[in-house]
Amino acid sequence: MTTYLYIIQIILAIALIIIVMFGSKGSGVGSVFGGDTAVYNTRRGVDKLIFQITIVLSVIFFLVSLLAVMVGG
Repeated sequence: MTTYLYIIQIILAIALIIIVMFGSKGSGVGSVFGGDTAVYNTRRGVDKLIFQITIVLSVIFFLVSLLAVMVGG
């Protein structure tokens, strides 16, 4: 059973990496040093969906990781 949890964990990690890459379309190197021009930005449409999927995937990844540690010993 632990093997299946590890496989699920790897798949979730890859999906989480991909969805975070899609969600970070507007953040470049310039925004690291405060070069972001938007003061307040509301998420709408696809951007909001990607944000919500990121949250759901990260919670599922955390729970599967916790379960793998508890089952694996």
